[in-house]
Amino acid sequence: QVQLVESGGGLVQPGGSLRLSCAASGRIISITDMGWYRQAPGKQRELVAGITSGGRTSYADSVKGRFTISRDNAKNTVYLQMNSLKPEDTAVYHCNADSVAVVGGDVRYLELWGQGTLVTVSS
Repeated sequence: QVQLVESGGGLVQPGGSLRLSCAASGRIISITDMGWYRQAPGKQRELVAGITSGGRTSYADSVKGRFTISRDNAKNTVYLQMNSLKPEDTAVYHCNADSVAVVGGDVRYLELWGQGTLVTVSS
């Protein structure tokens, strides 16, 4: 089964830091773009940060200078280092990956989503 599994969420005080990880598993041939999205209660899901296979990054204005996305292509893993966290960063964070994988003997393009990890920023 091809899937993304996230880890690293939790409760942190304002100004604190957390590091999220997301690993892809299964019969993956390649992964191009990877990213992190978040969804706060009562709000739409938004793109937080993205990274291409070549390492080019992009960020939402609300997290620029505080969050850093990175990836390890050999491990099919993407990370999100979150510093100077604010209460408004509280959300469920999901990772996303555009992949080519073997499914049932066929080579397929798959857009993968992780199950989500909760980040709560509160004193």
